[in-house]
Amino acid sequence: MPQQATTVTRVSAPLPPPAVADLVAPEMPGFPRAERLRTPGDRGSARARAINSYFGRVARPLMTTARAGHPAVRAQMIRALRPSVNQTLVAMSPVPAGTRATGIRERFDGGEVRGEWVTGARVAAGPIHPDQPIIYYLHGSGYVICSTRTHRGLVARLSNRTGMSAFSLDYRMGPEYRFPAAGDDAIRGYRWLLSQGFRAEQIVVAGDSAGGHLALDLLSANHAAGTPQPGAMVLFSPLYDPTFSLAIEHQRSGRRDPIIEAIAAQRILRLYTRSADPDDPRMRIRLTADMDLPDTLIQFGGLEVMGADARAIHRELSNSGARVELQEWPDQGHVFQMFPRFTPESRRALAVAAEFMTASD
Repeated sequence: MPQQATTVTRVSAPLPPPAVADLVAPEMPGFPRAERLRTPGDRGSARARAINSYFGRVARPLMTTARAGHPAVRAQMIRALRPSVNQTLVAMSPVPAGTRATGIRERFDGGEVRGEWVTGARVAAGPIHPDQPIIYYLHGSGYVICSTRTHRGLVARLSNRTGMSAFSLDYRMGPEYRFPAAGDDAIRGYRWLLSQGFRAEQIVVAGDSAGGHLALDLLSANHAAGTPQPGAMVLFSPLYDPTFSLAIEHQRSGRRDPIIEAIAAQRILRLYTRSADPDDPRMRIRLTADMDLPDTLIQFGGLEVMGADARAIHRELSNSGARVELQEWPDQGHVFQMFPRFTPESRRALAVAAEFMTASD
């Protein structure tokens, strides 16, 4: 890959083109600043602000549950709440008509690969051939909730916009499993795709939230094993630090996420990370210049508490010589790309992401 970092803004009609404002504050010392994609008035749409308020009410039971005193109580309550949270996300991020989804469950490399092939209605019907470019999608979860089903709508919209089929991984999560089970599954899933004949340079790795952390773990594992890296990477609101220390510090700086409360989210993540050493190299993943890192696009919402995580990933990639673009979208919350029915920014961000993916294949 070219040994310099670049930041490029790509804009998609029909909405007015964004202006690249002065680099945005607040930032944390040592972290890169992001290009801020701006609409008239430097605000997100009224619909975006309204939906943030609604999502805050939806998320409140989960955040309240996370503050339960004993981890065993939190785990029990998360299991009880998980179905309703997932059902709400499915309803709010519906699958486009005509989407084709085919489940996969295979033994491979000493474990199991589970997931689904998702192909949008705009993609020609027929078998998925190994000579075609594909998306390898790692869904967000906080490592305890969500599924391939909650993210099928998002993945299908990416498929429609790019013309690519996507393999969406179903990985193990807490509290039933512990770190690093999910990362092991993500690595196994990628190697399974290679075993099916897909070439690494044809694969675009994409993920949101915890899926961003899984993507970094995959890049590090590929380097260690001599496995070729994917052709490109797209991350939505990615997690860098599973201890959530960055997010807590970001929240203390005055940034208030309408959905995620940092201390509560930290306790949720501990249902998966448990007693993992914060300095474990698979927790805070270090990238280096010899890793042949893919071109990367990172998008995050201007209101979200994980903005510092997005900047940390940008810093790791750019300091390692990767070409990486970091975008902050004003007045948007966590993984706003999932909800195109509600906000124009979601549709616009997906168009930008799809353009990046197709330019990289």
